[in-house]
Formats: sequence, structure tokens, C-alpha cells
Amino acid sequence: MIHMNAKVVGIGTSLLVALIFVLVVVAPTYTNPESHVQSANYRPRTEQEERGREIYITHGCQYCHSQYIRTVDWGLGAERLAEAGDYAGETAPQLGSIRNGPDLSQQGGEHTNDWHAAHFYNPRWTRPESFMPPFPYFTDQERQEITAYVQSLGGKMADFRMARQYKWRDPAIAAYESGVDKNIEWLHRHVPEGWLNVPNPYPITEVSRLRGATVYQRHCLGCHGPVGDGQGPAVAFIYPPPFNFTTLRRHGLEGGATGGMLYYQIMNGITGTAMPYFKRELESEKIWDVSNYVAEQFIGLVDANTEPRGIDAAFEPPVPVKGE
Repeated sequence: MIHMNAKVVGIGTSLLVALIFVLVVVAPTYTNPESHVQSANYRPRTEQEERGREIYITHGCQYCHSQYIRTVDWGLGAERLAEAGDYAGETAPQLGSIRNGPDLSQQGGEHTNDWHAAHFYNPRWTRPESFMPPFPYFTDQERQEITAYVQSLGGKMADFRMARQYKWRDPAIAAYESGVDKNIEWLHRHVPEGWLNVPNPYPITEVSRLRGATVYQRHCLGCHGPVGDGQGPAVAFIYPPPFNFTTLRRHGLEGGATGGMLYYQIMNGITGTAMPYFKRELESEKIWDVSNYVAEQFIGLVDANTEPRGIDAAFEPPVPVKGE
């Protein structure tokens, strides 16, 4: 029988710590990463991306951001699950330890480079409720390098997404530089016609107005600004600048300032610009509510709960309908 005393506990604890060290530190160090079979999505990184990875490691980004989607995370909306072969040759893979921030394994191409530039300078400019620390002291080169690394995450699929961003970037800039009317015409031309003719199905109520305002503050304020004129703090890094909602006022509802148009562009984003999609973050009602908020507060044209109407949702309170 072993009598428990300070000496036995000390020896046992030391052996346990030594075993953990061997399993967690020594064994992975001497396991050859090259032995992993490269996944079909793998590609080697460029020198710029590798320099960005060093900055990422130096600043401890992996402590909050994982890069390995587990099967239980499928509901997060990623287009593929990360595989061990995605990290072939990496020492050590930056898989993270806790998830205070979003998973970044498929981040490449989800946003434009200028969005990332604003995000690294001050995350609150692009994500108003983010608790990620700001990095205003990055030089332009360092910001470009860490952005290049983040844009590489996701391998070949990330490259495809980046190619799509670049494909639409030049037309978006050309439309913006052609003037307000041409820009609006270009934007609306790429909204399916059905959406342009759909009014917001939800009436504006006290609760929905507060919900729309909250969504705007949490997701939109840093780019579009507190009065919807596209002059939020992120505008210092973003080009073409965030859209100025107030310019839609003179075009009227027939010109495309409908609830459906707003819903579509908030849901799907505008690829090639810093406007991201929100279809995976906001459920349908919140997108309709923030669309109503933008229409009422900044555009001054509201088509909420007008014809053509369907059957009101069960939760909707009794609200007078125009013409009834």
C-alpha cells in the first residue's frame, strides 16, 4: 500500500507533467508534418503570405482564432470542413486553443483586402462589437502581409473566392467613379428583378424599429456611419467607399429603393466591395428589420407591409394597412 505524503504527491505530479509535456510538446515536434498527405485543396504559400503568418503567430492571433472546423461546427455555414492535409508541411498548424474569435480556416476571399486593412487597424470599424485588439501600429507592409496570409486561408477555394472579388472590384470602382446615378443603376442592375419589386413584408412597429436599430449598430455603423451617409470611420481604408443610403431618396421606390432590394444586398453582400454578406449571421426577420430601419431613417421611403402582400405572419401585431 502506498502511503500518500508530500513526497509521493510531488513525484506523481512531476511524472504526470512530464508525460503531458512529452505528448503535447515533444511528440508533435518530432512528428514529420511532411508525412501528411496534401489535401486536394492544399497549395504552398507565397513568401508574402509566409511573412504574414509570422506576424500572425507573433501577435498571438491563434489564441483566439481556430483554423480547424470540426464536424459539429458544420452549422456555422462553411463550404467545407478543414482537413489535416490542408496544413501539410506547417510547423505547427495554427489551430488555436479557444474560440473567442471566429474560425479562420476558410477566411480567404470572404472579405476584400481593404475590409481587412480597416479591420486590423481597428476591428470596431468593421465589427462594432468586436473585442479583438486594434493594430494601428502595423506598417503598411505588415498590414499587407498579414492580410495576404489571412486571404490564403482556405487554399485553392480561397484563391477562387479572391479571384471572384477581383473580378467584380474594377466594375464596382468604375461604377462609383461614374457618379451617383450610374453607381445606383449598376448596383440595381445586379439585383434580380424579382427582388426589386418586393416590398418589405413586415410593418414597422416600436419593437421592430428597435431591433433594426440594434442590428445596424452591431453590424453596419462602422462603415455606413450613424446617419447612413457612408462616412463611418472605416471609410479611411475602404474604396469604393461604403454606400450612401441617403442618395436613394431622389430615386423613389420605383428606382429600386424597395425593401426587397435592401434585403437582397444585405443578405448577399456586394462582391468586389467591402460590403460583406450577412445571410449566415442574420436570420430573415433581422434583415427585414434593418432594411426597414435604413429605409425609414436614411432614405425616407418606406414600403413596409404594402401590396403585393401575402398572409401576415402569426406573430405580427395588428397594424393598419394603407388603403384599408
